[in-house]
Amino acid sequence: MYSAYFYSDPTTSLSNAIQLIEDAAAETLPVGYEVGFFARAKEFKRTSNQMLFAFLTGLILVYMVLASQFNSFRQPLIVMISQPLAVIGGTFGIWIVGSDLNIFSMTGLVLLTGLVAKNSILLIDRTNQERQKGLNIDEALLSACPRRLRPILMTSLTLILAMMMPALGIGSGVELSQPLAIAIVGGMISSTFLSLVIVPIIYSSAEKRKLRKRLYNLERSASNSNT
Repeated sequence: MYSAYFYSDPTTSLSNAIQLIEDAAAETLPVGYEVGFFARAKEFKRTSNQMLFAFLTGLILVYMVLASQFNSFRQPLIVMISQPLAVIGGTFGIWIVGSDLNIFSMTGLVLLTGLVAKNSILLIDRTNQERQKGLNIDEALLSACPRRLRPILMTSLTLILAMMMPALGIGSGVELSQPLAIAIVGGMISSTFLSLVIVPIIYSSAEKRKLRKRLYNLERSASNSNT
């Protein structure tokens, strides 16, 4: 067993440094040799696996709660479209400010799984209420979207503005809170504005497809009964 100590470029993030070392080891080390990490690098790899498990567990729990509330297996999936939109925005925010993916930024991405779901919940729940009044899918969306726009923007802007100070690096202890705040701000911005467009489109197409399938089954059963 051989070990070595070396100094790295302080401008390179820990996650990038680990990836560079693993890529270099895969190209140069002979068969049977591997690279081991210690101290902060070892803790980062262990934490990354735990955060991935926490993220997936959070998605499963969110789906279970939504399925029980909506009494549907399909509509929770439409609600959860906002999660990948939030992760994309949070990751882009981390990248654009030159930050690195660490334990705090990953915690922010995990928190987004629950924070961003409320936008789609408000929108779809109101749409379902309008459909119960007798409106069709398009009419229900046209009625629900303007009415839910204000509460969605108010709650999202409240959270974004609350996280803006640590995201800008203002205040004490920002070294720890800034990556988390950046991930939350980026994820909330992307999820809020994209979900207002994408969620109604997916809801409309999914529900119309469901209605067409139901009508097809009714027509088929009616034709079978006549024959």
